[in-house]
Amino acid sequence: MSACTLYPAIDVRDGRVVRLLQGDYEQETRYDGTPLAIAERYAQAGADWLHLVDLDAARAGGYTLGPLLASIKAATSLRVQTGGGVRSEQEVESILTAGAERVVIGSMAVRETGQVLAWIRRFGAERITIALDVRQDVDGIWTLPVAGWTQDSGIRFEPLVQTFAEAGVRHLLCTDIARDGMLVGPSIALYRQLSAWAPDMDIQASGGIRGVDDIQAAAAAGCRGAVLGKALLEGRFTLEQALCGAVAC
Repeated sequence: MSACTLYPAIDVRDGRVVRLLQGDYEQETRYDGTPLAIAERYAQAGADWLHLVDLDAARAGGYTLGPLLASIKAATSLRVQTGGGVRSEQEVESILTAGAERVVIGSMAVRETGQVLAWIRRFGAERITIALDVRQDVDGIWTLPVAGWTQDSGIRFEPLVQTFAEAGVRHLLCTDIARDGMLVGPSIALYRQLSAWAPDMDIQASGGIRGVDDIQAAAAAGCRGAVLGKALLEGRFTLEQALCGAVAC
């Protein structure tokens, strides 16, 4: 098992750090501390990366966290991957200019795949993270909701992953919506399948992680990264414990 890069996550809505339950905007938990203060705390604990999400923009479009991103970059040495509602090449360029190492593209990657592949050709595969958020229907088929998980795209999951793999996409973040915020463990079978479909991609596990054992299980399933959200914010484990476990120290 190789080392797993950890991405402590900060989801921002109305300027506050929040978590949604299974992507439901009506089921929000707010956490103490400003987004900048929490980012600084993660940096002090040894994080190399931060996963920053604009929840307002994820539903309405129009990324709004540029000033916060610039403040985080000025105050810490964190590398940041960030997104939420990114819908244009100009927004990608603006976010990268503000200091992000990678821009996370979600709904557009599903709805306008060709356009997003053009962005990757322009900015490079290291500067874009594709985020595919999936939900399993009653027949066991993985579907791809978009617009902050509020609409079903009608796009099939496996062919889309294969399209990205063939195009040379490097970073793929995949969230099982049913597990997001539920603290029930990550979707290991899903990540094994993704690793089989796209063995050269750096897959990031997201949703359900509740402890160091889950990070290690995701890495064993082929993930090279893990996004840490609710469990970390609620102190179920420390970032120091997670970093140590991720490299099997």
